[in-house]
Amino acid sequence: MSNELNACGVRAHREKENGFKIEVDPKAIAHAEAIGLAPRPKETISEIGSHGEFVRQANSFITPFGDKEGEFKAEANRFAIYWGHGCHWSNRPVIVRDILGLEDVIADVAVQGGSIYGHGFTNQKDQKDPLTGVYFLSEFYKNAKPDYKGRATTPTLVDIIDKKAVNNDYHRLSNYIEVQFRKFQKNDIDLYPVKYRNIIDEFNDWLFPTINNGHYRMAFCQSPEAYDESYEDFFTNLEKIEKRLENNRFLFGDYITDSDVRLYVTLVRWETGYYHNVGPIHQRIKDYKNIWGYVTDLFSIPTFKKYTFFEFGNRGEADLFRGYSQRIDAKRDFNVYWASDGSRKLLSNDPENVYKKHPVGETVEDYQIEISYSHWNDESWESRNPFNRTISVDPSINPIESKLRD
Repeated sequence: MSNELNACGVRAHREKENGFKIEVDPKAIAHAEAIGLAPRPKETISEIGSHGEFVRQANSFITPFGDKEGEFKAEANRFAIYWGHGCHWSNRPVIVRDILGLEDVIADVAVQGGSIYGHGFTNQKDQKDPLTGVYFLSEFYKNAKPDYKGRATTPTLVDIIDKKAVNNDYHRLSNYIEVQFRKFQKNDIDLYPVKYRNIIDEFNDWLFPTINNGHYRMAFCQSPEAYDESYEDFFTNLEKIEKRLENNRFLFGDYITDSDVRLYVTLVRWETGYYHNVGPIHQRIKDYKNIWGYVTDLFSIPTFKKYTFFEFGNRGEADLFRGYSQRIDAKRDFNVYWASDGSRKLLSNDPENVYKKHPVGETVEDYQIEISYSHWNDESWESRNPFNRTISVDPSINPIESKLRD
């Protein structure tokens, strides 16, 4: 559990606006100026639409991993995940990596925010990345695309030999780790079963605008109309998740899938960092019986707990207007507060196992079929409009009748 400042949490944005800055080594600033590194764009200015809605930038590094010409090839000890403790997008790939036993194959570095140049390494020796020696995450972007103008985001998969950003496609990055790095897996765990991959992809592409990006749409929008619209969308669809989890231990039944990783990290950030910061809310995650049981069930699993960070502000004790996090949450024992009562095991036919194994006889080649493209990576805002989404089965219903038992 960490109190480190990160660039994705609402608290970090508030503190940057109120003058709370991380001390950056002047050598790092001089280096950034010398190589022409551009300051980090501010999303509440550069990513706001005509009606005040938050228009998240499209991912720019989306070349897939695969066997086709021009695609990246999975390789041990060549890539590293750059992520932030409070950034739920970037918690996803490190959770997946650890579940699959790929820690010795794909490295990771946790970045810190707070600089004019965005994510950096102020928590590391000499404020440099321990793997490559760069000062800022955006250097990897500049090395890969010298004319890149957007934000350097987490997660970013980096080629640490060439010192270049390879992939920042949080829509599919965890899938590339699951599929293309299968040959390196130590653990016989299948988070992305071939048989149900299309169903999982469809659900994930519904989950992104409604829930995963839903609270950012509330947090960063700049008009009452945009807030009300995103508010209704988020809470209406959270009710569908609540209904779905009434009869399913996990989203698709008895075992954890890639979708559960995506939902869990968002719910954690909402409950610990957002619900008392973004504005009026319907209710907390803790107030949803099934969702709260689901969250605490996952929190009881070591890998999920490892990447669950409870962040608290750093205003002084004498500050009259310290928020809820500083006044109350900082005093909680979260191991007790988030303890599971074990009741969700009753929903499973295999209660002592939370992970599905790969089918007997399935080869690596069988598993490595092409991963679908996500239209949320399109450059066009029309394609990425949060209401431009389809799902063939009501999200409140698990379409996999076997609940992954087959």
